[in-house]
Amino acid sequence: MNKEILLQSYKLNKTELKNRVGVAPMTRISATDDGFVTDKMVKYYRSFAKGGFGLIITEGTYIDKKNSQTYQYQPGIAIDGQAQAWKKVVDAVHDEGGKIFMQLQHSGPLSQGSHFSEETIAPSSVKPKGEQLKFYYGEGEYIIPREMTREEINDVKKSFVEAAQRAENAGFDGVEIHGANGYLLDAFLTEYTNLRTDEYGGNTENRVRFLVEIASEVTKAVGKDFTLGIRISQSQVNDYLYKWSGKEEDAKIIFSSLGQSGLDYIHITEYKAWQPAFDGGEKSLVSLGKKYSQLPIMANGQLENIERAIDIVRNGDADIVTLGKGALADHDWVKKIEREEPLSFFNPDEVLYPVANIKDFEI
Repeated sequence: MNKEILLQSYKLNKTELKNRVGVAPMTRISATDDGFVTDKMVKYYRSFAKGGFGLIITEGTYIDKKNSQTYQYQPGIAIDGQAQAWKKVVDAVHDEGGKIFMQLQHSGPLSQGSHFSEETIAPSSVKPKGEQLKFYYGEGEYIIPREMTREEINDVKKSFVEAAQRAENAGFDGVEIHGANGYLLDAFLTEYTNLRTDEYGGNTENRVRFLVEIASEVTKAVGKDFTLGIRISQSQVNDYLYKWSGKEEDAKIIFSSLGQSGLDYIHITEYKAWQPAFDGGEKSLVSLGKKYSQLPIMANGQLENIERAIDIVRNGDADIVTLGKGALADHDWVKKIEREEPLSFFNPDEVLYPVANIKDFEI
């Protein structure tokens, strides 16, 4: 087992990571009702850095006081006060030798607990599939979103830019734009939720346009040393089996477009990151992302298995692996790998239920 490849340092833009293992963004609804960081969150994020993870990506954080909030008790970076509260997390992670990126999120059609609005917005007025997530205080079906105006599209781009600037001022090492899992940006990318007839709808080039424009505008607004990435998936929290209908051709268009937008990396999440992305194909979405974007790739999806994590980096498909369940089971996963200690088994009943907030035993 050549674990050393995971323990090598890696440089993303100007961000020096001490190893190639990161904590994936995971919603933990443990902020105050009005979106401010709590002491429990500070301890939680510190524990991952103390456990050896080179990079920590925060939970999705809402970016404005309009329609971006997704869950009750979700943290925000919509105002300067919220950004200042995040400094405690940044300082804690840095004190332990880790680096930290903030994930910027707009909920779009999947909001189920906003402090600011009772309506949701989306590229088109299409009712989301499935039901709200109970362990994030959701109940029943999703409401039908309102189709965004051109002015609102521009406002959301501005919100991403301003949120990134607040994160940079708060001391974060970078930001990750949430373009995955059915939330607003992914709703533009998804064929059946984007029925627009303007330049943001229709073919794949048009449906990825909003993501590319946001990435480009954020790049121009932050410092050159500040690292910028985007998270991409096929599956969604409310449509787990969704696949891009254009298969590899869609992947080529999406990843090559993002690769030219000024991003420093792409974070790709799949149920099993190493498996073929499409029926009848052989290549994983991770490998397609690397091929067509020509950017550093983070891979997420059951890579807490050490052999799979090593393989996906060693074969060149990914440069960094990020762990979700594996990190929750072992906040010191990296140190355990270094010491060749047995890893813990993830117990969802303890961590995710009845509510997926941070439990005292975790920290």
